[in-house]
Order: sequence, then structure tokens, then C-alpha cells
Amino acid sequence: MEAVALDHTMLALADPTRRAILQRLGSGEARVTELAAPFAMSLNAVSKHIRVLERAELVQRRRAGREHILSLNPKPLDEAAAWIDEQRRFWTANLDALERALADYED
Repeated sequence: MEAVALDHTMLALADPTRRAILQRLGSGEARVTELAAPFAMSLNAVSKHIRVLERAELVQRRRAGREHILSLNPKPLDEAAAWIDEQRRFWTANLDALERALADYED
């Protein structure tokens, strides 16, 4: 995953409103107005959150007449998870090696 795409994904996931929108879209596509309903904020504010999700390519939009219908695109989440797993493996291996070196030093 390229760094800019990962940055957009992490930024999008950093906000609880955007995570809630993604969680809802995990159940299937929804209209923007349906996504906005549970939040105590204006439709314009929810739309700004959606634009952040679209920039991260976590959400796809299609139009059906006057309705804007959104769906989840899990690919950026999968790529971010792969990056996190790679980091975890790297740091686990290095910290395990450090622990062994310190144990050898103490003996």
C-alpha cells in the first residue's frame, strides 16, 4: 500500500463518526440520508465525513435518480490490516531478539 493511501485510510479511521458510518455500510449499501439519521449533526457535516471516506476509497457512491447511495469498499481496510500485520511481525521479531540478547547479557 502506498504511503499516501495508507495516510488517507488511517485519517478516515481516526474519527468515531466515520468508523460508525463504515460499520453501518458493512451491513449493506445505504442512502446518505439514512447514514446521517443516527447522528446529532447536520447533513452537511455528515457529508464532509463521507467525503473523507471517499478520498480514502473506503466508500463508493452511486446515484439512483436524486439519491446518493453509498457502499463499503473493504480493500483499503485489508491493505491497512496487512501493513499493521507486517509492522507487528517486524517489531515482535526485533523485540524477541532484544529480549534474548538481554537474557544472554545477564547470564
